[in-house]
Amino acid sequence: MIAPVTVRETGKVTGLKQGIAKVGGLYNCVVGHILDFPPLTSGLVIGFTESEALVFLLGNVQDIVVGSTVINRIQNFTIPVGKDIIGRVVNAMGEPLDGKGSFAVEGQAVVFRDAPGVFDRTPINESFETGTIGIDATLPIGKGQRELVVGDRMTGKTTICLDAIINQAGKDVICIYCCIGRAYTSLSHIIELLQEHNALAYTTIVAALASDTAGEQYLAPYAASAIAEFFMYQGRHVFIVYDDLTKHAWAYRQLSLLLERPPGREAYPGDIFYIHSQLMERSAKLNQKLGSGSLTCLPIVETQQGDIAGYVCSNLVSMTDGQIYVSSDLFNAGFRPAVDLGLSVSRVGSKAQCKAIKKLSGGLRLDFIQYNELLKTTKFKPATGEIVLRQLNRGRVMSNFLFAQDQNQPHSREEQIVFLFTMKSDLLLNQTDEQIKYFKKNIRSFLSSQSPDLVKELGTGNELTDKIKDELSRLIAGFLAENKAVTPGEAAKV
Repeated sequence: MIAPVTVRETGKVTGLKQGIAKVGGLYNCVVGHILDFPPLTSGLVIGFTESEALVFLLGNVQDIVVGSTVINRIQNFTIPVGKDIIGRVVNAMGEPLDGKGSFAVEGQAVVFRDAPGVFDRTPINESFETGTIGIDATLPIGKGQRELVVGDRMTGKTTICLDAIINQAGKDVICIYCCIGRAYTSLSHIIELLQEHNALAYTTIVAALASDTAGEQYLAPYAASAIAEFFMYQGRHVFIVYDDLTKHAWAYRQLSLLLERPPGREAYPGDIFYIHSQLMERSAKLNQKLGSGSLTCLPIVETQQGDIAGYVCSNLVSMTDGQIYVSSDLFNAGFRPAVDLGLSVSRVGSKAQCKAIKKLSGGLRLDFIQYNELLKTTKFKPATGEIVLRQLNRGRVMSNFLFAQDQNQPHSREEQIVFLFTMKSDLLLNQTDEQIKYFKKNIRSFLSSQSPDLVKELGTGNELTDKIKDELSRLIAGFLAENKAVTPGEAAKV
């Protein structure tokens, strides 16, 4: 029996420039095809000249020289996927980086896949809770939504997203964290944090570090999205964080300039809008026929000195379903998380909230914005009127109780409902900051011990009945009466 003959198209490297290779002799490749540079390197076709294919190299580029042989697989760029990829750290090619060996591969996911069509989608109406009460109550996010997180460097953007990952414990949501252009030490800290909160068990990390090539940094978010889609089309709910797309735009700008493409505004290529919109459109809530899976994403963008009108930032604002603006002024003033509700918005809004939180959070955002304006007005002229003093006191309680939150300590749905009900009922207006802190730390355990059925009912998110409101008011009043003499020292020990 004659063995089958394998025919492969080969070419030669004709030029090299900082991770970009020019390859001649390939006549059957198209943009998006994967090429092999033996023995270990691969590359992705990104463009053409009249006689050569332009390829950016992936992996080790040290062994590639002019004249090296190139093999065309004649196939689109794919990465290996499978359920065992959950809990692993992989690179933009789907190769493990955590030293745990290979994982069981169930298939190959196309990296540059078309987004779901209009008829494949269904309206967003299911809540995705981040655990940050200031976001869930005033800027609600739904499963399938794209909510931009924008702000200056080192203002807590990544912390908000990591808290959202930590908050998905026990909720059957697969999380993917895509690291683009960060330092190795920063990624190590994130991995340790997720391990500490047992969140790595349902999280996949796709990493393209600052030391990796610009091509790998460009590919990383598409690879992360391909992994997410693998689970989404199985009917699962997936949450993905792109950290951050500013560095992704920098990587693509570098590639484009090396490819000698004409620069546009701020030296970015003309298709920078397209490559990000292509990525954002892959987030969706699928219809029942396709399994009702969803892909929710929080892309992060870094601004310069609070300039949200920057090119990349304004592009992404126009293609997402809202933005969470993190203010450096609030952050430097010690207010964490430093979310500026005046510049933040969710275009899905209350459609994505459970009934209880939707009812209790009505008017909350406006009250907080009015308090901040009143605070500025009375900063240099002390308020003397009784009404103004009451508004300032209520705003103080609202700020410390609802909108200030320790990092990596997300609040469950039950806790958020209790907090919102307590604020709505003005039960904490006579409490000191120390007593408010003590209340936040201990009220959940108190309610669980006194009325576990009530806590279970709150977890459903259904609208509160009069009976539940009366019981909740009674229990909260009892807790406050028992702990009215809490001292600052006792609160600090909690």
